Amino acid sequence: MHHVILGAGPAGIIAAETLRKHAPHDTITVVGDERESPYSRMAIPYLLIGNVKESGTHLRKNPKHYSDLKINMIQARAKSVDAAGRKIVLDNSETLKFDTLLIATGSSPVSPPIPGIDLPGVHPCWTLADARAIQSLATKGARVLQMGAGFIGCIIMESLAARGVKLSVVEMGDRMVPRMMGPTAGGMIKDWCEAKGVEVFTGTKVEAISKSAGKALNVKLSNGKMLEVDLVISATGVKPSIDFLKESGITCLQGVLTDAAMQTNVPGIYAAGDCAEAFDKVSGKTIVSAIQPNAAEQARVAALNMAGQSAELKGVTQINVLDTLGLISASFGDWQGVPGGEHAELTDKAEGRHLSLQFSGDVLVGCNSVGWTEHVGVMRGLVEGQVKLGKWKDALKADPTQLVPAYLACAQGQGQWSGALDERRR
Repeated sequence: MHHVILGAGPAGIIAAETLRKHAPHDTITVVGDERESPYSRMAIPYLLIGNVKESGTHLRKNPKHYSDLKINMIQARAKSVDAAGRKIVLDNSETLKFDTLLIATGSSPVSPPIPGIDLPGVHPCWTLADARAIQSLATKGARVLQMGAGFIGCIIMESLAARGVKLSVVEMGDRMVPRMMGPTAGGMIKDWCEAKGVEVFTGTKVEAISKSAGKALNVKLSNGKMLEVDLVISATGVKPSIDFLKESGITCLQGVLTDAAMQTNVPGIYAAGDCAEAFDKVSGKTIVSAIQPNAAEQARVAALNMAGQSAELKGVTQINVLDTLGLISASFGDWQGVPGGEHAELTDKAEGRHLSLQFSGDVLVGCNSVGWTEHVGVMRGLVEGQVKLGKWKDALKADPTQLVPAYLACAQGQGQWSGALDERRR
């Protein structure tokens, strides 16, 4: 059997290692399009901060790790897949035949259609090559403008602030992290960043980038401001890297559509990671959940099935926990709520704390939190577990901070906690 894996990120590498464990005599080929040893993109901010060296971003430290496992590594990019003919055409003119295939090509940065976006000094923050360019320009005191204040953008912002730059952030949404946080939470994160010395423009677009004196850049904003900067970082989002699958016969929606076995509509062809669209048991829809824990589990399930075993993904959930310059925020499930649902909200701006809970019937289906780190674990447990709260729903609507006793009473059924509600009401 020849197993081909497209993508050398965490999903691809975990799948290759799982396959080798369960199919010791099969041929395994991993195709990655970067010159680097396989690495984690999530480690790049730590590289920029200086907490790790480039070797610290590598997924496996032993340079002989892949050869020792007899995993063939090819540096190339897939141009097309012929699902019926079981073959892949690479951009180095090589053709690979396969028995099983895993598509783990991840995501690619979205480049906004802005005049000047291709000028020197404008970079995404996605690859090690990008990180090297940013390191050379984002020196202490450098003027840096970042486009985008979403989840990835806030992680990048953390590393830039640590480098001592003069930072401005432009977000076209009406608040920071708009795809993760509601208006109150997003506004609190903005206030926090501004108090830390970061200039934040929400509801604003970059209209054009042009050359200024020397190596500087002029950035024209939709609010009428013109900023002169030394570096522009584009963090305006990513999209699944699946364009090469056109005409392949493999069904793609937002990502590569998979079933519970991570198999596509074509038997023997699987997908995992940021390019895969899998079922979210909380929302009841298929989603692309681009976080590394989901990628790892999807890769493991796919690889077991490729090796001839039977495994199913229990589901994915929308999970985000973010550290923005020391302020911890979290978002789980349908944080915006569902039609006909109820919600509860508690905000203490003076203390920098906010909780927003969303219910469908007596089930917690989503939540936001800012500054309430002690509740992160139970929020995830309640949302993922679809725990029926019964009378505890009314208790949470009255006081959202009662998440821990609600979880213990309803999810774990501990008798000493089941009476906590009545005791608290006395």
